[in-house]
Amino acid sequence: MSEITSTNLDNILPLIARGKVRDIYEVDSETLLFVATDRISAYDVIMSNGITEKGKILTKLSKFWFDFTKDLIPNHLIHENEDIFKFLPTELSQEKYKTQLQDRALLVKKFKLVPLEVIVRGFITGSAWKEYKNKGTVHGVVVPGCENLKESQEFPTPIFTPSTKAEQGEHDENISIEQAEGIVGKELAAQIGEIAIKLYTKAKEFAKTRGIIIADTKFEFGLTEEGKLVLVDEVLTPDSSRFWNASTYAIGQGQDSYDKQFLRDWLTSNGLAGKDGVAMTQDIVDRSRAKYIEAYEALTGEKWA
Repeated sequence: MSEITSTNLDNILPLIARGKVRDIYEVDSETLLFVATDRISAYDVIMSNGITEKGKILTKLSKFWFDFTKDLIPNHLIHENEDIFKFLPTELSQEKYKTQLQDRALLVKKFKLVPLEVIVRGFITGSAWKEYKNKGTVHGVVVPGCENLKESQEFPTPIFTPSTKAEQGEHDENISIEQAEGIVGKELAAQIGEIAIKLYTKAKEFAKTRGIIIADTKFEFGLTEEGKLVLVDEVLTPDSSRFWNASTYAIGQGQDSYDKQFLRDWLTSNGLAGKDGVAMTQDIVDRSRAKYIEAYEALTGEKWA
């Protein structure tokens, strides 16, 4: 098996964006093709090599969660249970394209994107813990009932903490609810916060039964022409969420995580954090892949072939 860190469809479909993980193509005026590559980033820099099958794992896990949450909110998937090649130009069925797309591509409906990173936090960790230690606030706000919290402690109720959507290579900026209201309007911000917390809570309670704690997660939303919210992008993957192993969870310390923390640790210890053109060692690749598979198998109950 080899990694697919970039796709090339020879302009059969126009490439409209390359993100940190996804290559996005336009199928027609209403439809996009999302292709999850095996790229991985840390400290906002993409590594020069990838994690074998990472894109396939993210795609299958997102499909699992889209199905799990569709009773709460519609999503952007179309033809999710069919062979997508039936709906693409016939040239893409050629082997050289099929190997790039098989099991890692999704056909999705194009929506106007809400310009917010919609973060829900159930436990205090990461940048929120750093701010809380220094100022006693989270995203600039004193959270009611949250005096004397310890690292990794659960909030009494999950909280919506938005951030801006930064361009690639730049950092998202944590903002207050009031600032989010200034960007999207008070009514839409309230709707987003409410549905995001419902989505997180449903997923968190389910994951708990599978031995995983979802400490926090990031959602993205689109809007229909009628102004209705739709869940888009990826959802509840190790790239967009902080997953902890419930069996080793302990308040007052960092946790055994399914995210990129040991990649970050390796970069930091080798003086490579934030540097371009870094290739991971095979050990880091293998350990990262094992963590993605472990999370997938625990949550879906399916063995990764």
